[in-house]
Amino acid sequence: MAVTHQFARVSEQQLASCRAPVEELDRLCSFATAPRSDYLDLDWAPGPLLRVGELACADPGVLAALRRALTGDEEVNPAYRDHPATVWEHPVTTLTSAAVAQVAQMLPDAEAAILAALSSPGGETLAVAGELLPGVDRPGEYLTRHLAALLDFYAGAAHHELAVVVWWD
Repeated sequence: MAVTHQFARVSEQQLASCRAPVEELDRLCSFATAPRSDYLDLDWAPGPLLRVGELACADPGVLAALRRALTGDEEVNPAYRDHPATVWEHPVTTLTSAAVAQVAQMLPDAEAAILAALSSPGGETLAVAGELLPGVDRPGEYLTRHLAALLDFYAGAAHHELAVVVWWD
């Protein structure tokens, strides 16, 4: 089974409960805690999105917001690294609801920069995306679709004042 990048929108109460017993975090990462609509699977897009963002985003604050959206700020529960179902090299991280609101405000700027770079006539950024996604026929479309999903996910989380949990599964 392929390892893909996962996101979940949770209340601050749910996040707090995931910080103590490992079982609660495992339930969240097993898709048993929140409705399916509060989960997002970004497949393998985060690494290439971040690299394209590094090439496209002139504003370091916008790039930092994209990075935070994709990687989180802090580890939820370090004890989960020893759980048999986790990907040890990639700890489960989170953004609090306040951080989600900040990131959600800046992601549209990242989207604009990335979309402009992917559609530029020179095609350098699109070529980089293609190198990073060798099995994807249309890397620009793939990244555009996943970036739109990320923005929508964070906008929904910010609107409902939810935290976001990030992990590889």
